Amino acid sequence: MAEQAHIGVTGLAVMGRNLARNFARHGHTVALHNRTTARTRALVEEFGHEGTFLPADSAADFVALLERPRRLVIMVKAGAPTDAVIDEFAELLEPGDMIVDGGNAHFEDTRRREAALRERGLHFVGAGISGGEEGALNGPSIMPGGSVESYAALGPLFEDISAKVDGAPCCAHIGPDGAGHFVKMVHNGIEYADMQLIAEAYDLLTRGLGKQPAQIADIFRTWNEGRLDSYLIEITADVLKHVDAATGKPFVDVVLDQAEQKGTGRWTVQTALDLGVPVSGIAEAVFARSVSGHAELRDAAQGLPGPKETWLDSAAADRFADDVEQALYASKIVAYAQGIHQIQAGSDTYDWSIDPGKVAEIWRGGCIIRARFLDRIREAYGPGRAPVSLLTAEYFHDALDGAQSSWRRVVSTAAELGIPTPGFAAALAYYDTLRSPRLPAALIQAQRDFFGAHTYRRVDRDGSFHTLWGGDRTEQTV
Repeated sequence: MAEQAHIGVTGLAVMGRNLARNFARHGHTVALHNRTTARTRALVEEFGHEGTFLPADSAADFVALLERPRRLVIMVKAGAPTDAVIDEFAELLEPGDMIVDGGNAHFEDTRRREAALRERGLHFVGAGISGGEEGALNGPSIMPGGSVESYAALGPLFEDISAKVDGAPCCAHIGPDGAGHFVKMVHNGIEYADMQLIAEAYDLLTRGLGKQPAQIADIFRTWNEGRLDSYLIEITADVLKHVDAATGKPFVDVVLDQAEQKGTGRWTVQTALDLGVPVSGIAEAVFARSVSGHAELRDAAQGLPGPKETWLDSAAADRFADDVEQALYASKIVAYAQGIHQIQAGSDTYDWSIDPGKVAEIWRGGCIIRARFLDRIREAYGPGRAPVSLLTAEYFHDALDGAQSSWRRVVSTAAELGIPTPGFAAALAYYDTLRSPRLPAALIQAQRDFFGAHTYRRVDRDGSFHTLWGGDRTEQTV
């Protein structure tokens, strides 16, 4: 009998190629397929020594190479291309086989695809894979959704190739249908917020203290030795230390200040609005990227008045870097708290039973937002613990208590100097909103009743009420 593959990968661009190599490096026989066969041949020629690859020229040959139950990983562009590949292969598969989408698909598309393939007896797994091309090759964080049965057959392979922290794989079954891609989407939303907060910290140290990128790189490296230890802080220090070969200038100073996006952060905010979950810090990060790209709008605003003082005095400057570290940590906590709240809301809405502690555990390695304090988040949602908000868990409550004076100084100082800090400010506003015993939402609801008869509830008795604002202003029970 001809040799058969444990798993197959179709779509051999950078991510697909590296994922296939990762499987092979771990001793798994991997079937390969790509729309253009030249890419398949190139992979085998260049990396064939890393393991056992079985190349296929056609979809039918590819499927024939896979052992039962067939495990077929799709690594193609999200949207219509993914649907086209699914339709092509579904015709060739048999009940019990599984198709895995390892791309950044929208979770609603994954739900739709899973339901359609389930009707045909096929398993469909939406697997969020984080870590970029390096993670795909050396160990990503993997967030598979789908059925329990599919994870029983697929999980051991994914766990094998995933990143490991303290010996534990950074991979776990997230929940049914679109749960995996939903969690990956929120992961990316938190990533947007984290990157924005780091960028604001850099901007404050540059414009507030006049420090050069190389000096700020040293500050970030120091921070990375403490509680802010994370992949994003680490690479930020590397970027800030880098010198452009063509000009001799700091690399960051020659990069156009227009940040692009692929859409997952935007999906996070749109979905949060649908769920009624406040993710203001993530939203501000998405909007900050949008603003950066509106060059004409920004050019037109260059003549707008701002504060006269643009530098801190020496007395304030001495403690400012420490204040920024505190503000960054506090705001980062808020970003993760908002993301976890959204995951919980999505889990409740779609009946996924997602474990936030398990999500934090598999985010500790491989993924872009991996950070030391994810251990603290895992502890906060450990067995028997279910805080309504991450902010109220003991460790984070105490951390925010210790950070808030610095946090407030940073936000107020930034406003006085005219340095935009939408991420820091939004995080602080969210924190203060949650801790306020009474909100001005009472006035908003009264206004809504005045102009639209939308009713209101009272603090002193049950029921819904409407005041006859255009009449004698008596109150009616509705």
